[in-house]
Amino acid sequence: MTVEAAISDLKRHTLPRLSCDIARLIYLAGTRDYNTGRYYHEGLARMFTEEVASRALQECHNEIFQDLARASIQELLREVELYISLGCVETDRFIRFWQEFEPYRVAIPLTSDSVSAQLFNSNVKIVLAILRHRANDPRNSSQAALPRP
Repeated sequence: MTVEAAISDLKRHTLPRLSCDIARLIYLAGTRDYNTGRYYHEGLARMFTEEVASRALQECHNEIFQDLARASIQELLREVELYISLGCVETDRFIRFWQEFEPYRVAIPLTSDSVSAQLFNSNVKIVLAILRHRANDPRNSSQAALPRP
């Protein structure tokens, strides 16, 4: 079995179940062992081999990361908004956590070039600042939307 077949399997079965590329990026980063840098997915390893599965996960991770690193701020903002909307945490809590602890940094593939990594990190910070501004803008509250008497 080839890496290409494993990638195809991932793209047909696993990745479409995730709502957006940010969710896919986080998922794929989560299949990486932080002690060894190797990727692991039990089902894929059973269908193929551990080595093939690891390479397929790594390649998909790199591809999705590159797509997000090249995305415009507007596209990345839509991705993050969708990711937040499907999560089980309030927007404000999500924004605070991501701004303070920057968990998106561990979602960057180890093989990523430094320019792409810096661009991605910078763009995520901008997106979080936009979301924070929107959340703190009184014009975005439901009361502000009500007509004046």
